Amino acid sequence: MFFNSVDIGIDLGTANILVFIKGKGIVLNEPSVVAIDKDKNKILAVGEEARQMIGRTPGNIVAIRPLKEGVIANYTITQKMLEYVVNKVAGKSFFSKPRIMVCIPTGVTSVEKRAVLEATMQAGASKTYLIEEPLAAALGAGLDIAAAAGSMVVDIGGGTTDIAVLSLGGVVVDASLRIGGDAFDEAIIRHVKRIHNVLIGERTAEEIKINVATVHPEGRQVEQEVRGRDLVTGLPTTIKVTSEDGRKALRESVASLVASVRSVLEKCPPELSADIVDKGIYLTGGGALLDGISQVLKDETGIDTYVAEQPLDCVALGTGKALIDLNKLRPGSIVGNGSL
Repeated sequence: MFFNSVDIGIDLGTANILVFIKGKGIVLNEPSVVAIDKDKNKILAVGEEARQMIGRTPGNIVAIRPLKEGVIANYTITQKMLEYVVNKVAGKSFFSKPRIMVCIPTGVTSVEKRAVLEATMQAGASKTYLIEEPLAAALGAGLDIAAAAGSMVVDIGGGTTDIAVLSLGGVVVDASLRIGGDAFDEAIIRHVKRIHNVLIGERTAEEIKINVATVHPEGRQVEQEVRGRDLVTGLPTTIKVTSEDGRKALRESVASLVASVRSVLEKCPPELSADIVDKGIYLTGGGALLDGISQVLKDETGIDTYVAEQPLDCVALGTGKALIDLNKLRPGSIVGNGSL
């Protein structure tokens, strides 16, 4: 009897885990969070259910984000999370195990690559392949990376920002920056603490980033009431946070991101630079939705900057496209433990 194996693409993100299945599209999008009962050493919840527990759990229950800055920080929990995800989307089968492609940031070490490969195999894959995030993001954004022409992608994820110039199915120049959505949230927490003397949580900071913050002087001008703990009295309090607060909080992080984009452009071969001027820079990842970020990059580089359609889904879609049509990728662009 013949059993068809399933092809699965996984965007193993610091903030969210997205899963693409060949023929079905994106079938799962959940936060990369696992809730554990420390006393019983047992996983209680994974994904959105676990995210709701962050900052709200009793002493014996802890909500963990097992990935930090795009790489595995807790191997055992990551493996359990992957196992949960694979079983949820593909089911358990003794006869047929899925072939899985997982995204990794550019510049990760060989040890970090092996950790991802092994965790995915332990989760139930028959074969595991790794693809760099900018390559997957470009494929997911619909760019023709197989052509002899330059394309530039800036993938702003939860833990890292990956910047790459692509041509002929491979990366020509790249940079990886340990700045992303998490760093933006931390910057907002620090700013509110310094200016308003109020301590807010991660989820509140994320709400400010999404609903209020801008990074461009001519961006949106809104305000929102948020709750936190007054550091003087120690009591709960409510304050107003404005878009200008967000811009000041994120100024340093955005300056680092812009500097890295300029650095990649400076290292780019002249012919590919000309292509990028014609085609523009494409932003993917959740950070691409940050108000004013595309305008800031355009102002600083002089190159038209576009936010890809469905920026949150681009990397996951790209892993699926890579599995379907591996011929588009330059040999060596994929790392794996099985023949393609």
